[in-house]
Amino acid sequence: MMSVPRLVIAAPSSGSGKTTVATGLMAAFASRGLAVSPHKVGPDYIDPGYHALATGRVGRNLDAYLCGAELISPLFAHGARGCDLALVEGVMGLFDGAAGQGELASTAHVAKLLRAPVVLVVDASSQSRSVAALVHGFASWDPGVRVAGVILNKVGSERHERMLREALDESGVPVLGVLRRAAQVDTPSRHLGLVPVAERRAEAVEAVAALAEQVRRGCDLDALLALARSAPALPEDPWEPPSGATGERPVVAVAGGAAFTFSYAEHAELLAAAGAEVVPFDPLRDEQLPDGTAGLVIGGGFPEVYAPELSANEPLRKAVAELALGGAPVAAECAGLLYLSRELDGQPMCGVLDATARMSERLTLGYRDAVAVSDSVLAGVGTRMRGHEFHRTVVEPGAGAAPAWGVHAPERRVEGFVQQGVHASYLHTHWAAEPGVARRFVERCLTS
Repeated sequence: MMSVPRLVIAAPSSGSGKTTVATGLMAAFASRGLAVSPHKVGPDYIDPGYHALATGRVGRNLDAYLCGAELISPLFAHGARGCDLALVEGVMGLFDGAAGQGELASTAHVAKLLRAPVVLVVDASSQSRSVAALVHGFASWDPGVRVAGVILNKVGSERHERMLREALDESGVPVLGVLRRAAQVDTPSRHLGLVPVAERRAEAVEAVAALAEQVRRGCDLDALLALARSAPALPEDPWEPPSGATGERPVVAVAGGAAFTFSYAEHAELLAAAGAEVVPFDPLRDEQLPDGTAGLVIGGGFPEVYAPELSANEPLRKAVAELALGGAPVAAECAGLLYLSRELDGQPMCGVLDATARMSERLTLGYRDAVAVSDSVLAGVGTRMRGHEFHRTVVEPGAGAAPAWGVHAPERRVEGFVQQGVHASYLHTHWAAEPGVARRFVERCLTS
C-alpha cells in the first residue's frame, strides 16, 4: 500500500493549456518546499523536461499502451516514493486514447488506474455560460472518473470571469483557478511540439518561474492540495527494476545533450540494475565515447536540427562507427537511427548503416504493435513489444541489414535494422514493459 496526494491535470482537448497549468502548479508547489513528483500521461518526452525543471525531480511517463495498464500504478508509485505531492499532466482530451482502443492510454484511463481526482483545464476564451454545459458533460460522461475541479484558462476580464463563475455555480464542480489571457507565458514550439529544455535552458528557467507566479496568483493552491490529499491509498507496490548484476559492470554510454533528449528514466535504471555502469555523453560536444564503452544507447531527439554540428564532430562519428562495426551492442531509437545512417539531409553521419535520412513534410505518428523478426542485442525472434512512432523524417535503406520489427498498425510492414550488434529502429519503446531487453543488452556487452 502506498498513499501519496495526487492530482491529474486534464483538459477537454489539446491546446487548452494543460502543460502551462501542470508545469506552473508543479513549480508553485515546489517553491512552497513540497517534494513534487511530476508525471506525464502518454509517450511524450518533451513535457517531462519542463516538469523536471519545475520540480527538481525526474519527469516520468505513464503510458498504458506501451507499458500495460497493470504497470501504471507501480510505475507511478516508483516515481512518487517519498514525495509530498504528485501531479500528472494528461494527454490530448480527457477521454482521448489509443486510436480504436476505447479508453486505453487516455488520461481518463490513467486517472482511474491511479484513483486520482481530475482537475479540468478549460480554455474559456470563446465562451461564457456554455462552459457549464461543457464541464457538466465531462464530469458526468464516465462515473469512474472524478472531475473534482476546474481551472479556467485564457479568461479575458473580470466581467468574463464573473460570467463563467456564475455559470459553473450550477454545475457542482468548483472553480479552483482562473488564469488571465493577457498573462499567458509563451513557450516556443516547432515540428514535433515544444522546444526541449536542453535547447533553451536559461529561457526555460525563466518561463517556468513565470508560470509558477501566474499559477500562484490565479489558483487556490490550498484547495488543490486538499483535493490531492483526498485520493485513497494505492494497493500496488512500487515498481522495481529487476536486478541482474554479476560483479563486472560494463560501461554503457547513453547519448544525451540537446540533440538526444528523448529517453525514459526507467531505461537507465533498468540498465544499472542489470549490471551496467551507465555513463552519459553529448554527441554535440564530446569527441570520444566514455572510457571503456562496451555498449551504446542512442535515444530520440532532434538530430535534424543539429545535423551540421553532429556531422562536424568527426572524431566521435568515427568512434561510434568503430565501436558498432566491431560488434559492440548498440541500441538506437529514431534520432539514433538517423545518427547511425550514412547521411542526414546531405550531412555525413556515422555511416554504420547503409541508409540515408532526410526531413519530410509528412508526420508519422501513432502507437504500433511490433514483433521482433530478427535476433538482436535487444530481443530474440518472436519477442512482442509495443512502440510509438513520432517523426518527420524518412530513411531510405541500402543493403546489408535485416529488419528489426514486424509492425502491425496501421499496416503490416517490416521496420528498422539489425546488423551485427546494432538494433536501430524508428520505434520508441518502454523497456519497463519488457525488462529482459535491458538484461539481454547488458549480457551482450559482457560477451561481445
